[in-house]
Amino acid sequence: MKHSISIKTFLLLAIVGYFSFTSCVPQKKMLLLKNMEMANETTSIEYQNERSLEYKIKPGDNLFIRAFNMIDEKNVLSGDRSNYLTSDAAIYLSSYTVNKDGCIDFPLTGLVEVKNLTVEQAKKKMENELAKYVKETAVMLKLSNFDLTILGEVSRPGKYKIYQSEISILEALSLAGNMSNFAKTSSVKVVRRTDNGSEIVTLDVGSADILASPYYYLKPNDIVYVEPMKIKQWGFTTFPYSTVMSIVSLGVTVLTYFALYKK
Repeated sequence: MKHSISIKTFLLLAIVGYFSFTSCVPQKKMLLLKNMEMANETTSIEYQNERSLEYKIKPGDNLFIRAFNMIDEKNVLSGDRSNYLTSDAAIYLSSYTVNKDGCIDFPLTGLVEVKNLTVEQAKKKMENELAKYVKETAVMLKLSNFDLTILGEVSRPGKYKIYQSEISILEALSLAGNMSNFAKTSSVKVVRRTDNGSEIVTLDVGSADILASPYYYLKPNDIVYVEPMKIKQWGFTTFPYSTVMSIVSLGVTVLTYFALYKK
């Protein structure tokens, strides 16, 4: 009898120990935009965050530029390189690279400094420069190297090309198939290039306060890294019912065996 009790005790301790070290990820850990003040569904909170892309053009950037005459709508440049854009490579080859001095070498105008200008400011400057040579000229200018790299606990990590003027961190994460169940929403890092190197900022996308963060809107060439929870190495995202049943079944089998063996 003592032998039978020790077996039961052993099985009980094994099951308790197993689930002490392999627990489920709490649902609250995976929620986004959490805020105690928003517990009431009728509550409305406004977060101030200016929607404007203030990215300043830097050496190494690539600008897609198309200039045309507003009267006859013909390209100002003969043999305009923007006519046949069928791929990312074609867009890159059709763009103008900002050199180390912050200038682009554009036909008719020659070198034009665009460093530290926004895309809109660079567009206006190009129109003014071209106006010296061709009247009634309009310019379309876009940043052709708006890329984001998204790594870590997301469904589809990788490099993404952005074809819009601005994108929020939540939109970027959705591009990568959203975060996994093991994502540490309180520790999402953004690596941003600066004039002196790079900076790393840690964001809590699980909090509604992210909407007011100056890093809510990403900039070209940002790297987003979603850290994993520590529980990932031994945890479950959902309750392991099949595992529980297997352990219980094994325990019953062992107890039955010893009971028959004792007889």
